[in-house]
Amino acid sequence: MISEFKAFIARGNVVDMAVGIIIGAAFGDIVKGVVDWVIMPPIGLLTSGVDFNEQYLALKAPPAGGSYKTVEEFVKAGGVALRYGALLNKVLTFFIVAMAVFLLVKLIQKVQKPAAAAAAEPSPSEKLLGEIRDLLRSR
Repeated sequence: MISEFKAFIARGNVVDMAVGIIIGAAFGDIVKGVVDWVIMPPIGLLTSGVDFNEQYLALKAPPAGGSYKTVEEFVKAGGVALRYGALLNKVLTFFIVAMAVFLLVKLIQKVQKPAAAAAAEPSPSEKLLGEIRDLLRSR
């Protein structure tokens, strides 16, 4: 059973998948940074300095009452919040990741097409070997 497990782990697909997951997680962090630090600040500026991560709808006020600077303080005090701003950030992050993956796939397809077309045409040595084969058949 251990040898079967070693064979399973050593297969290329499992290793490729693991690398993809690790790279995907790192890519997700980069995209989150782009959304949080590059895209949302100008949008917040256009909307009079609103920080979307801190936008929420109070469903239940905390027992102590008072005002809270962050949604985390509000929730920690016992309030219940619908965090639509954080959801907006997540949706925007998803669309940026989807666009980046789409562009990456298009780039890979563009690079692979000429390589596949070049592989379809035989090399000069293959052409020569084909001619020799045809001459030998004709005798």
